Amino acid sequence: MTEDDLHAYADGQLEPGRRAEVEAWLAAHPEDAERVAAWAALSRQLHERFGPVLHEPTPARLLAAARGRAAVTWRLAASFAGAMLLAGGLGGVVGYQARGGAPAAQPLAQAPAFAHRAMVAHAVYAPDQRRAVEVDAEHEELLVRWLSKRLGSPLRVPQLQPLGYALEGGRLLPGSQGPVAQFMYRDAAGARLTLYVSNEARDKSAPAQAASAPRDAAFRFAQEGGVNSFYWVDGGWGYAISAGADKTELARVSSEVYRQLASP
Repeated sequence: MTEDDLHAYADGQLEPGRRAEVEAWLAAHPEDAERVAAWAALSRQLHERFGPVLHEPTPARLLAAARGRAAVTWRLAASFAGAMLLAGGLGGVVGYQARGGAPAAQPLAQAPAFAHRAMVAHAVYAPDQRRAVEVDAEHEELLVRWLSKRLGSPLRVPQLQPLGYALEGGRLLPGSQGPVAQFMYRDAAGARLTLYVSNEARDKSAPAQAASAPRDAAFRFAQEGGVNSFYWVDGGWGYAISAGADKTELARVSSEVYRQLASP
């Protein structure tokens, strides 16, 4: 069973005969079934949110914005297919050790899938002025308990007020193998920044792994037009900071988030 078969099944694009074969495969392979269910859920969310816009005439203000950086956000959020294409469409990746080291170019193919999904999630929810988060910062304790329970591990929310970013809240999102978390921050000018947290790289049958795994995290930088992201993997957890801010600002924020999460 190929990835193309699984994606086509999630998108409802298979012939009945092949669809039955895929369903039989998924029944015998629960990990693939969870991935397909997550893809289908993300597709439904995007189509529910943006589907009606497809049939509207394009407003003049959006035509004007499309000539600038705002076009990037709409391209990323347009469809689930766009999310999948990010794996081959990111503009560039640069990496360096979290505790120092000279910058070095990294092969784009090595960028993990969670980094692509983090950029898509930022592009989908950061522009939303009404429902950017599911649980707001006034209920931070509830938010952390809820997301910790769903991810199966205790989460910590970095405090970024000293850097000029206040927590707005967060939400639960589908990953490739289960739930992931997104926390959203906002600066005084209204610019938003998101922290995407995934533990899909962690062996959930060994809860102590995250604490005992070697700390050899390295930052990587990904860019697609106006959406920039710093991401890293540490102790089986994947983290991504995404925003419209430049590389220098993201490096500053990522270093502080890394420092706080690394503290006992």
